[in-house]
Amino acid sequence: MKPKEKILKVHDEKDIVKRLSYNLKKEGYRTVDAHDGEDALDLAVKEYPDLILLDLMLPGIDGLEVCKQVKKEPKTSRIPIIMLTAKTQETDKIVGLELGADDYVSKPFSPKELIARIKAVLRRSSEKEIPRDIFRLAELEIDFSKIQVSVAHKPTELTSKEFELLKTLVQAKSRVLSRDFLLDTIWGFDHAMDIQTRTVDVHILTLRKKLKSAAKHIITVKNYGYRFQE
Repeated sequence: MKPKEKILKVHDEKDIVKRLSYNLKKEGYRTVDAHDGEDALDLAVKEYPDLILLDLMLPGIDGLEVCKQVKKEPKTSRIPIIMLTAKTQETDKIVGLELGADDYVSKPFSPKELIARIKAVLRRSSEKEIPRDIFRLAELEIDFSKIQVSVAHKPTELTSKEFELLKTLVQAKSRVLSRDFLLDTIWGFDHAMDIQTRTVDVHILTLRKKLKSAAKHIITVKNYGYRFQE
């Protein structure tokens, strides 16, 4: 029997860690614990978990910085992250999603909700297929297998979500993609809320800045969404 996925839990409150461990192991998941940001970054590389449950309020390196570093590091950038946040941390939720987090759960949360979110994120992660070829258009080059982008022969660093956004637009072959479609495909949200809609638009904005001269290929379709113009 194939063992279930490995989940890295990052939290500094022992009671919560204990409760998380109980519910995750009950579902058959393997677990690894980190109690601060530094340990989390170390274990993300050493253990290479299938998913990270990341509390934002951590001693030392906070959760947002951990998320940023995990998504920036090529070896760990594709590990999905679910943030654990307080209800008052809306700004941190937005920042976390912009840094590449895949979902968030507000505390206090029910074990059933958390397990459902974990299953959904892991399912989306496993369903994503990376085409093993290279896309070229004028000054833009995308290596899908290596997850690399270059503009005018110069490497361009993208977060995992920015890369997924660009890949989704390119593979749509000039079709217009709505914000709702992009939210559902890349972030797994099946309905639009202000926080989520802003996330798509902010990612498009930062993606255009990073693509520089190649940004002209991303076209805004007013009151609907975006398309990639070949």
